[in-house]
Amino acid sequence: MTDEAFYRFLGLCMRAGKLVSGEDTVLRLVRDRKVDLVLISNDASNNTEKLFHAKCQSYNTPIKTAGTREHLGRAIGKQERVVLGITDKGFAKKLTSMIDD
Repeated sequence: MTDEAFYRFLGLCMRAGKLVSGEDTVLRLVRDRKVDLVLISNDASNNTEKLFHAKCQSYNTPIKTAGTREHLGRAIGKQERVVLGITDKGFAKKLTSMIDD
């Protein structure tokens, strides 16, 4: 898959209401076990990266690194975003396969 297809699919997730953004929101939903995939930008700070990797491991939530904060934000029609949470298993599975390809 191309990067463009990945970012378009993120936009679709947002429009479908199956994507949350922002560190606090995503962290809260990970703790509540309502997130099926966490996406973190490849330019996230070390502290943010460590925090989310630890929390996701603790709550058995998949986490993937993808794109820059600017690209992630633009894809969902917002300002820069470092952390995104996908709240739908189907969307999470598709995004995971797009990243892994």
